[in-house]
Formats: sequence, structure tokens, C-alpha cells
Amino acid sequence: MWFITLLLLIFILGIIILVHEFGHFITAKKSGVHIYEFSIGMGPVIRTHKGKDGIDYNIRAFPIGGFVAMAGEVYEDDGKISPNKFLCNKPWYQRIMILGAGVFNNFVMAFVFLFFIAMIWGTTPILPKVGMVQENSAAEEAGLLTNDEIIQINGHKVTSWDVAQIYLYYKNDLGIYDFKVLRDGKEVNLEITPKTVVEDDTERKVFGFQIASDSSKGILTSLKYAWQKFWTIVHSMVLTLSGLFTGNLSIKALSGPVGMYQVVGESIQHGISQIMYLIALLSINVGFLNILPFPAFDGGRIFFMIIEKIKGSKINSKLENTMNNVGFILLMLLMIYITFQDILNLF
Repeated sequence: MWFITLLLLIFILGIIILVHEFGHFITAKKSGVHIYEFSIGMGPVIRTHKGKDGIDYNIRAFPIGGFVAMAGEVYEDDGKISPNKFLCNKPWYQRIMILGAGVFNNFVMAFVFLFFIAMIWGTTPILPKVGMVQENSAAEEAGLLTNDEIIQINGHKVTSWDVAQIYLYYKNDLGIYDFKVLRDGKEVNLEITPKTVVEDDTERKVFGFQIASDSSKGILTSLKYAWQKFWTIVHSMVLTLSGLFTGNLSIKALSGPVGMYQVVGESIQHGISQIMYLIALLSINVGFLNILPFPAFDGGRIFFMIIEKIKGSKINSKLENTMNNVGFILLMLLMIYITFQDILNLF
């Protein structure tokens, strides 16, 4: 079983990376940028193919990323290439399109997957409306009722179940959660103190309620669901990022390859729909992170271009290249740290 889970994880990461990098690749190629290499994975090359177009198509050992090596990504780097084929010499808007195409592809793929999930299996709840409340649970003791709609948690506005879950993960030293719910058109305030349970030698806090499981199908319904679900996931990612900066979330809440392996194992037990949802979720994650204005990310390079446009002259290419390299090193160190934490959580 572990082998199937590993293969599925590699497949999921591979398809997300492929879709992302293909966005860069096809946009750059259509824009006349010279491409040296199209690679899925990082590290040593395990399989290579020289295309008729002269591009090296490679599969590398570690499925944690990929890249499209283009001529002149920062400055002219090859005397044999015509100047008009360097990325750095393309018009400003064209460079942004090339760098943003990977994120665009990830977002489109996620939307398509969410649409087909709704079409085939029906929609899943978006609004945080309470379904079943367990007997003798913390939620029941606090007075939470079926059909209550959660509109606030600890003073934070709640617009979806995805957002609600993030706020439930936020640090809470007192262990008391202030809920505001909408009940029969009236706002009701509740204080819920989750109960601690131990499962597999791991302690976790349980509230004791489930979200209402309304489901429907249809083309228009599925389109609406895919649109709303896409933005609730993006919203939850924004809250996660802000929570990390404010200290409301610990960096231990993040998962690396080991954590994703566990999630894939759980998804297999719930069937194809859950695997498709995981692909959509991770695709949005990859797109969202890549659009952030951080060096080494696509968003960081786009940010440099925006500054360049504002100041009316090019940024020092060596400085930009150095910052991108430093950013990449920091990302790798963060990945190593998160992976180390994932391994510790296994024991």
C-alpha cells in the first residue's frame, strides 16, 4: 500500500508541476524566446530527450519542482543566441505573461477539477452551516444547534467552512472559542471549549459537530461551486500566510513531502473524488505561492518588473539574480525544516 501511495504522490506532484511549467514553456515559445531545457523534477537527470526543436526535455530525480530554462531570464547570457530571443529583451507585458502563465495554468486546472467533482459527485458544503451535533459533545453543551450558521469565530468573520477551519487552528491559549451563529435570523453568541481526546498517542481538541452536507448537481450549479470553492481556498491560504506572520499559526502547521504522503494515503481511502480534490487544492497552493512577491518565485520576478516599469529603467541584473538565488536557498532550507518536522510528527 505504501508503494501505491508513493506512486500516486509522485503522479499528483508531477501533473501539477507539468501543468505549471507547460504554461511558462508554451507562452515563452509562442513569444519567440529561446528555450534550452524543459524539466520536470529537480536534481540529477534520470531521463532526457532532445526534441526536433533543439530543446532538452528532462525528467529529474526529485519530484519537488521543475523549470523551463530560457535564454536571457535576467540578462543576455549566450553570445550565440539572437538578442531578440532573450527573455530580458522582450516587451514588459510579454515577460509578465510568460512568468505568470504557470500560475494561470494551475488555477485553471484547479477550477476544472472542482467543476468535474461537482458534476460527477455533487457539490460539497461551502457555507459553515451546522449539520449533526454529537451528544454530550463540547458543541452540544455550549448550545450549538443543527442549522446554525457560523458567522464569527473569536471575532473573525467567517464566510466559508474553509475559512472557519483556519480560525479553529489559530492559537488560543485559553482554549475557549467564541462563536457567533445565525439562528432563525438572529445572532447568537456561544462559548465552546473543545474536549481533548487521545487517538494513536496523539492529543487533539474535538468540538463535536459536523457541517451540513447539502449536495446538488448540474452545469450551472457546478460552475458556481467551482468558482466559490476556488476563492474560499485562496482566502484560507491568505489567512494561513497572515497567521504565520502574526504568530497565530505555527510553522509546524505547514506540510512538506512527508505530510503530503500521509494526506495522499488518507485520500485513497475516500476514493477518486477526494484524490481529484487534493489535486485541485495542491494546484491552487502551488499557484498561490508562486505568485507571491518573493525572490525565486514567479511573483518575485514579476514584482521586479513592476518596479522596473515604475522607475523607468532596468533593475541591476546582478542584484536581481543574487536575490533570486538567495530566495531559492531560503526556500530549500524551509523545505528541509518542514520535512524534518513532518518526520518528527510520525514518532
